[in-house]
Amino acid sequence: MPDGQNISVDQAVRVGRVVSISGSTARGLLDISASDSANSTVRIGGLLKIATPRSVLFGVVSALGVDDPVLDRGDGEKQFVEIELLGEAVGAGIESETLSFQRGVSDYPTLGAPIHLAVRSDLAQVYARPSETNVCVGALFQDDQVPAYLITDELLGKHFAVLGTTGVGKSCALALILRAILAEHPSGHIVLLDPHNEYSQAFADRAEGVSPEDLQLPYWLLNFEEVVQVLIGDRGADTVTQAAILKEAIVAAKIKFAGDGASVEHITVDTPVPYRLGDLMRILDEAMGQLDKPENSVPYLRLKARIESLKADRRYGFMFSGLVVRDNLADILARILRIPVDGKPLTVVDLSGVPSEIVDVVVSVLCRMIFDFAVWSARDNATPVLLVCEEAQRYVPSDESLGFNPTRRVISQIAKEGRKYGVSLCLVSQRPSELSSSILSQCNTLFALRMSNDQDQDFVSRALPESAKGFLGALASLRTRDAVVVGEGVSVPMRLRFNELASQYQPRSSSAAFSDAWRSEADTRALIADTIARWRLQQR
Repeated sequence: MPDGQNISVDQAVRVGRVVSISGSTARGLLDISASDSANSTVRIGGLLKIATPRSVLFGVVSALGVDDPVLDRGDGEKQFVEIELLGEAVGAGIESETLSFQRGVSDYPTLGAPIHLAVRSDLAQVYARPSETNVCVGALFQDDQVPAYLITDELLGKHFAVLGTTGVGKSCALALILRAILAEHPSGHIVLLDPHNEYSQAFADRAEGVSPEDLQLPYWLLNFEEVVQVLIGDRGADTVTQAAILKEAIVAAKIKFAGDGASVEHITVDTPVPYRLGDLMRILDEAMGQLDKPENSVPYLRLKARIESLKADRRYGFMFSGLVVRDNLADILARILRIPVDGKPLTVVDLSGVPSEIVDVVVSVLCRMIFDFAVWSARDNATPVLLVCEEAQRYVPSDESLGFNPTRRVISQIAKEGRKYGVSLCLVSQRPSELSSSILSQCNTLFALRMSNDQDQDFVSRALPESAKGFLGALASLRTRDAVVVGEGVSVPMRLRFNELASQYQPRSSSAAFSDAWRSEADTRALIADTIARWRLQQR
């Protein structure tokens, strides 16, 4: 029987019968009399179909087994199959070509109803190209001739997550998804937070690369919590005192920069308006000079010393450099958000060179700017933006005592409210069990690649919808480039194999090749000298 032939259920190859039904799961007894070739095609992840009086149900094989294989009752083995029902095709008849597939089940089969193998025409019907805007990112696991599609607006408009163990193709999968979307939508606006400088190569032809060497994120953009973290930190006996002093000084410096006659009623410590560090230092000096006791000047001296230290530290140049302070917020937003696109719809922010102690602050500022820009944009002129957070467990950990609260808060706000303002969120993580479950639950599409850790598997299983539970058992055995995709971004839960990504577009995420590097002696003196020079100059 040709794979592509459209056939009725009655003409399909029968492999068993229904013996129990519970919710979205059907259990069947396989026919021992069926041909060996037919039974051999009943495999985990395969598609089966069951006829009802008004429809044809389609489901994925989630488990296979033999009932009491050690007992010999004289009547042979009883082989069982468990089927997770995906949906149904309802129509006037049960001819495959006359039916239209839809998710959900309205009519359940009776006990004893025959179970048939699905053929390519059935797969093409169940996983048909959506009528909405879509992109193709791979092919079905069951048949590599049937394309796998994502529904663009549902994927982007309702957030998504890419989860998987290191080395299973997670970065390549993300690059493939984004490149497929941008190929169809060249005027997109995507901001990708790249903690390990992996993606500059993957999007070199259509991305604006931003690194600490050319990043502009002036100190006056920081809100009060962020500037306290940079200038004071969260430790020390007089932290609260320093914060109170700093708050008054910053407001005074902002008002001074605005100039005489300017409207300053709207200016608060969090308002993103410029101020000069020189003015801030003079205000601290003046306040310190009014103190009665010299010992009370210690918090002022610490603040001044920290400011001077940061100004002199080359690593903080993107935040504290420049003798002239100007209001360049419009330029900063235009570059980060790609407005106008100018042929580069994606911004890759390289965080690998940002000092580790303020990485969370930088992420907080960027996420907050993106969200605030969307909130304050006129609804008619709003620009939808996708924010991609690699290593998301660093910024929104499951343990609320970890991480930087402002970063967690703004990403949580985007997850909960971003849809209203056109800000979409993509979380990428190699340890989903360490992610905030409340934030991940806002991602309505999940791409689950191979996971070998039991905690990660359990965590993802709780995030999967009931109709996709049958795919859970495959998470530990998925091949590289394979993924289980569930949620609003696909017409029906599926297991797919991503397309091969051209080598020039693959992220720079491969592990060190020990076997090659250890075969011959390197020029260690030159290597050490070069590394020390880069280290001291803070140049990668």
